[in-house]
Amino acid sequence: MRTLTIYHLGLIDYLTAWDLQRRIARARSAGQVGDTLLLLEHPPTITLGSKARAEHLLIPAEHLSAEGVTVIQSDRGGGATYHAPGQIVAYPIFKLSQHGRDIGRYLRGLEESVIRVLRDYGLIGDRVPGFTGVWVRNGAAKICAIGIKVSAGGVTTHGLALNVNIDMRGFDLIVPCGVQGRGVTSMAAELGEVLAMSSVAERLIGHLCAVFDLEPAVVVTAEQWKAHLPVAEIKTGTHS
Repeated sequence: MRTLTIYHLGLIDYLTAWDLQRRIARARSAGQVGDTLLLLEHPPTITLGSKARAEHLLIPAEHLSAEGVTVIQSDRGGGATYHAPGQIVAYPIFKLSQHGRDIGRYLRGLEESVIRVLRDYGLIGDRVPGFTGVWVRNGAAKICAIGIKVSAGGVTTHGLALNVNIDMRGFDLIVPCGVQGRGVTSMAAELGEVLAMSSVAERLIGHLCAVFDLEPAVVVTAEQWKAHLPVAEIKTGTHS
């Protein structure tokens, strides 16, 4: 079974995480490392994917910046997404050829992993035809946004953002993922209680590994990463 290297990065700004993704993706494409998963939270940030339009920002970017919300044009797919503490962000950096080569199948695998996490907590996750992501209450409210990029070498970056304990007021700043007429929610809002982020993250790791036939092997802590451990020095077990 192929192994998975997991980075637990804690709270990290979007641009720093994006740069790390690109570094690891280059190493993955070159066969220097195996499949890798970044788990983290972002400070208040709005990212705009390839399908985002100006009207999806409900407040001008300069006003958002004054309020401490960073706005970034990303190279992922999808529309506008809000990130903040209390949201688990997962960036799988996978070689797609090891997972069926099919982008649609890969996206469905990400959705399935989140649906299984929700099921563990007694929530029913839904797919909505024509959209990527996970909803609850029969598609009434989105609980997980998904947006990815696949490089020319077939390596994935970006990923999913699962709302756990996030302050939902931030979503009032955007049209989430460009989808009108549907709400946004969190696990805490649906369950009426604050959840342990680490427990949700561990369940997500387990389900991602089960869905993509991976075994968690190496864990890189925020402290190790901040010490600038070179990507190529991380031993990741079996990879190709």
